[in-house]
Amino acid sequence: MSRIISTGLAKTGLLLGYKVARDTGNRQAGGAILAACGLAAFTVWKNDAGSSRAAALTVTYFAAFGASHPLAKKIGAWPAVFTVTGAMALASMVLGGRRKES
Repeated sequence: MSRIISTGLAKTGLLLGYKVARDTGNRQAGGAILAACGLAAFTVWKNDAGSSRAAALTVTYFAAFGASHPLAKKIGAWPAVFTVTGAMALASMVLGGRRKES
């Protein structure tokens, strides 16, 4: 269940962060949503998958945000956001789950 929560947080941060920034013209508000959702997702990932995976997923999350900008110049803003969000959701579902107990 928590894998779904962390993936939902990551998707919300990328999608809602962009929507708020675009609709309001306030990039800081969009960035605040991106950061808050990223921090919340990190917490869930850390509890479920450990610190190393949580850090890697968080780097991936912010890299996805960064990658959406040049991608938007090639395919458009919303398609770029949807593409990086899908990639991030896949990474979260694959890597964000429970670690195996020894």
